[in-house]
Amino acid sequence: MSFVPGAAQVPQTVGPVLFKAACPDCRGRFELSAGALRLAIGGSRRTTFYSFTCPECGAAVRKPAGERIVELLTGGGVRTLRLHTG
Repeated sequence: MSFVPGAAQVPQTVGPVLFKAACPDCRGRFELSAGALRLAIGGSRRTTFYSFTCPECGAAVRKPAGERIVELLTGGGVRTLRLHTG
């Protein structure tokens, strides 16, 4: 952090990152922390997805993750698993 004379020092704290999600089973809508999500990156679009457990009905949810979703989830601290292709 640099200091500028006469300038007010404002701490730069960032709150926890939350991701909006929805459950296809119960149609619930909610926000999840990075720790509640998992990202799996495979060798194709078909094998790249994120998953979570619905906090409302307990269903295991798996949804496809395109490039933008992968970027947002990894940038937000979601744990990532790289699937081996081979």
